[in-house]
Amino acid sequence: MARQMEFDLLMIGHFAKDRLVVDGKGESASGGAVYYGSLAVHRLGVRVAVATRLHPDDFPRLDELRQEGVEVFAAPASATTGIENIYNSADMERRVCRPLAFAGAFRSQDIPGGSAKVYLIVPLVAGEVDLALLKQLAARGPVGMDVQGFVRVPEGDTLVFKPWRDMAEGLAHITYLKADRAEAELLTGETDLERAAHRLVGYGPKEIVLTQSSGVTVYANGRTFQAPFTPKNLSGRTGRGDTCFATYVGKRVAGASPEEACRWAGAVTTLKQEQPGPWRGKVADVEALLRSRA
Repeated sequence: MARQMEFDLLMIGHFAKDRLVVDGKGESASGGAVYYGSLAVHRLGVRVAVATRLHPDDFPRLDELRQEGVEVFAAPASATTGIENIYNSADMERRVCRPLAFAGAFRSQDIPGGSAKVYLIVPLVAGEVDLALLKQLAARGPVGMDVQGFVRVPEGDTLVFKPWRDMAEGLAHITYLKADRAEAELLTGETDLERAAHRLVGYGPKEIVLTQSSGVTVYANGRTFQAPFTPKNLSGRTGRGDTCFATYVGKRVAGASPEEACRWAGAVTTLKQEQPGPWRGKVADVEALLRSRA
């Protein structure tokens, strides 16, 4: 059977082999936005594919995606990207992140042919996707981008945030842009999310998705929308922003308005944070939470 080559979303980013440490107790876990995001939006009925890079020894980790119905295009790399996320259970909002390995930059040949309604660039760290590849993808169709993978830079045994040198040129090619509060402030100098969104739109993106611990803020078509995160616990904190952004863009591709997509992103992300790993719930679960907020 021929592989399907038409998708709603094609997500581009490193699949990660992370180490999660809570109160000194560590465990290995799959990670990366292509992992958390693709599994979540597939549950919402979005036709999603993943283009990624990792060491061949870790290819079996991709079976989890395929078994759920996600199409996977994997390129072999000399290592599998990994990040150690260190938490204190008393405050799962804050974490210390350490780089473990890096799978190298994406090449043009790592990106499958065919078509997608949106190309979602979701790197873990700077160096995965360069400006030239971003432009190539933008020539194929609308591009969404998580700016984390352009400003989070490995430096020794730490990850530091640095301004993106090519920001003005790069953002001119973006339709959907995601940043968290700290990244938005780094890029714009604004501590107020709405003012930061206005500044970012000035570079070219049509819709801005900003996350913080309390919820998601969307700026689109000159209007601001917000939806809360109200999880009962934070055991599934890792992957929060990845889930939120993929859900927002997935709903937009499916025909939802920015306001509705924002509400769905807030609800799915709320449910995701209550369980470790990707969100594996049902549409009915999200609809029930949205009704309770009405």
